[in-house]
Amino acid sequence: MNHFRIFKVSFLAFLLTVTISAHSNELSLDDALSYALNNEPWLTASKYQQAAVQAQSLVAGTLPDPVLTIGLMNLPTDGFAFDQEGMTQLKVGVSQMFSRGDSVALKKQALAQSAQQYPWLRSDRLAQVKTIVIESWLNAYRAQQSIALIEQDKALFSQLIDITESSYASSIGNTRQQDIIRAQLELTRLEDKLMMLEQQFESAKKRLSQWLPINMLTQPVSAKRSDIIPLVDFAQLEFTQLMQLLMAHPAIVAIDQTAAAKKTEIDIAKQGYKPQFGVNMGYGYRDGTPMGDSRADLFSVGLSVDLPLFTDNRQDQQVNAAIAIAEAVKTQKLIALQKLKGMYFKEFSQLARLAKRGGLYQTKLLPQMAEQAQATLNAYTRDDGDFSEVMRARISELNAKIDALNIQIDQQIIIARLNYYASSQDAAVMAEQFAGDQSEY
Repeated sequence: MNHFRIFKVSFLAFLLTVTISAHSNELSLDDALSYALNNEPWLTASKYQQAAVQAQSLVAGTLPDPVLTIGLMNLPTDGFAFDQEGMTQLKVGVSQMFSRGDSVALKKQALAQSAQQYPWLRSDRLAQVKTIVIESWLNAYRAQQSIALIEQDKALFSQLIDITESSYASSIGNTRQQDIIRAQLELTRLEDKLMMLEQQFESAKKRLSQWLPINMLTQPVSAKRSDIIPLVDFAQLEFTQLMQLLMAHPAIVAIDQTAAAKKTEIDIAKQGYKPQFGVNMGYGYRDGTPMGDSRADLFSVGLSVDLPLFTDNRQDQQVNAAIAIAEAVKTQKLIALQKLKGMYFKEFSQLARLAKRGGLYQTKLLPQMAEQAQATLNAYTRDDGDFSEVMRARISELNAKIDALNIQIDQQIIIARLNYYASSQDAAVMAEQFAGDQSEY
């Protein structure tokens, strides 16, 4: 799908709020994704499952083993002598049953079709892991940067408290005791918020522990310019193009492969209406007579036919069951497609609103909050303002910075989720690569 243009969403405002770093002892998003995608054990299990189904396909494509029988027939019980009666013989026989119609070839085909779903399932798994790791890393980064913002303002609040206490002790200005109490209260609230953010940071790190080793989780997260997440330009897609994109999603293609196998199983069930043939051959060795005369050995050949004459409670029901299972898989595909479409519209709508909010914060709210905080502080230092206004303005500015950071992080999380819906663009290449890797198993 080369006509779907790829571009990088504007991330400038986000980069202005972070410290760009590439130190080896810090966990970047690229490092987290690289390790998680290259060390996902689910992929190995899927490869073995595919190998098992492919082996079953080879088994299903062969006829049942011939049956060898050896028997001693018509031995007289009054003497148990092998040469006493002419009917006594040592018989060796072999029999072979053949499949009904084309059932052997169809069973092999059905299992081969079923095996084709696994490369697509692995592509879908990689897309899911990528989305989850990005979201967890961004949540950890969100908490870490929020902590940094609070720590920065916490030092300012501590300075304001020292200044206020000194002013109150020297009776200079209009400082009141309630101003000191208010400042200490706000500082305590910041401490509580810090503890809450540290808990969120640890939770996000623990979420990453499913894919990353412990030594990587001890590193602080760090953003690099390469961590800007590219996004498919969904805004340029018409509805039919969007549906084509979703129809090519690896999760949907995997269901298509399953549906093809279930359709073949309907044909297998219909083979039950055809007769099943078998052949058998036997060779009977006879000993000579007690008088020394020889007896001729015996050879026999036979044909057996299994006739499906009464089909109401067996063949008809087997076909009905196969049809019902195939229709159920079609319904699963429809449900999965509707879910993808619904989630896409939800995420895309949220991304558009977050973009508007982000623009509002960067162009108006943050500059206005900074200007207000500085103005109240200047007024207070000239004994022309209220200390509570200074604290209120500083807290409002800090909350605005954290809100702006949250908006940018939420945008990146939604972009990662939207990219999951566009994973069909790389799925065909990955599926082909996975199919090639299967030869190792």
